[in-house]
Amino acid sequence: MVRQRIQIKRIDNLTARQVTFSKRRRGLFKKAHELSTLCDAEIALIVFSATGKLFEYCSSSMMQVIEKHNLCSEDIVRQDKHPLHHLQRENHNHAMLTKEVMEKTLELRHLKGEEIQELGMEDLIKLEKLIEAGLSRVAKTKGDKFAKEIGVLKKKEALLKEENARLKLKVVISTSETQTPALLEQGYSAESVTNPSNQTTSHPQDLNSSNSDTFLKLGLPFPN
Repeated sequence: MVRQRIQIKRIDNLTARQVTFSKRRRGLFKKAHELSTLCDAEIALIVFSATGKLFEYCSSSMMQVIEKHNLCSEDIVRQDKHPLHHLQRENHNHAMLTKEVMEKTLELRHLKGEEIQELGMEDLIKLEKLIEAGLSRVAKTKGDKFAKEIGVLKKKEALLKEENARLKLKVVISTSETQTPALLEQGYSAESVTNPSNQTTSHPQDLNSSNSDTFLKLGLPFPN
């Protein structure tokens, strides 16, 4: 189905105009956000509704984008009036950036221990302190990570011990439930089965013989 083109003109109906404004505004801000994210562009939108209500969107800081816009506008005007001044400014900025890159590159080589023969004593001391500070931060970060890993391992150890104790108890209960009927059939009492600490190694027949011996010992002697 072909989508019908809408004629671009002012909407007379107030309600329809407000609804269209709200929908189109959200769509505009969404497109601006997508453009900023995909292309890493700085975007600032300022919208006033028919009632004077302000709506704005900015990918970073509205004031910074406005200031940047003003500077660029001034540069354009200045460039139109004085093209040589603009060229000189660009050359100056390029020279400053080139110098900064060279300094950072040399500093990085010094940190690697390269090209330090020409450094003076003060520069070497500063470099040594800088490297020591970096090593200290690395050691601290390493210690923090070790401590964190040790804490995690201790928690795992506690959980494993708890799980091991639970499994042992389960095995004891399962073994007791399996052996109880057989022990009862052999003549052991329910109390001795359920309380292993009170259980003796005597067989029921031994218990009967022991009771018989005790009875004979306690009986009256036969008359002469």
